[in-house]
Amino acid sequence: MTLSPGASLRSRELESVTGPAVPVPSPDALVHLQFRRFAGCPVCNLHLRSIVARHEEIRAAGIREVVVFHSPAGLLREHVAELPFAVVADPGKRLYREFGVESAKRSLLHPRAWWPVLRSLARSTALLLRGRAKAPSFFPEGGRWGLPADFLISPDGRVLAAKYGEHVYDQWSVDELLALAERR
Repeated sequence: MTLSPGASLRSRELESVTGPAVPVPSPDALVHLQFRRFAGCPVCNLHLRSIVARHEEIRAAGIREVVVFHSPAGLLREHVAELPFAVVADPGKRLYREFGVESAKRSLLHPRAWWPVLRSLARSTALLLRGRAKAPSFFPEGGRWGLPADFLISPDGRVLAAKYGEHVYDQWSVDELLALAERR
């Protein structure tokens, strides 16, 4: 089951591993709900760096970032403590199922994933060698084959836009997210 624009979501509070619980939907902001892979995922980290770099611009557009990983909270906390937005642990993949977010071998095997995978591995290796990052688990809980997904959710709980990734690096760019928020 996938969610399409126009779908209504029930209100909930998601427990953030980095701070207080976050309401989804948010009564005073759009929510960009991102589904990523596992704690320390090099490709996920590459994309999240672009979100961090423009976080103030995203906030100024009235968007609250919420990122979900299928890793346990304790492990996830070690990798995301410095991120300026809510990060949610979903090791049982309950939210993944509810939102129709899948896993597939094409996540890493798709030709469009190859360059981002190489870039992310080079960046992660450099950070590991400098002692500025922790290595991800060799066998991450929930597996390595996760696909990303993005949802833009209005304060009244309507899904304004949805993207189900075809490969590991197929998610909205910051520019795409801002354009979607502007059209609401």
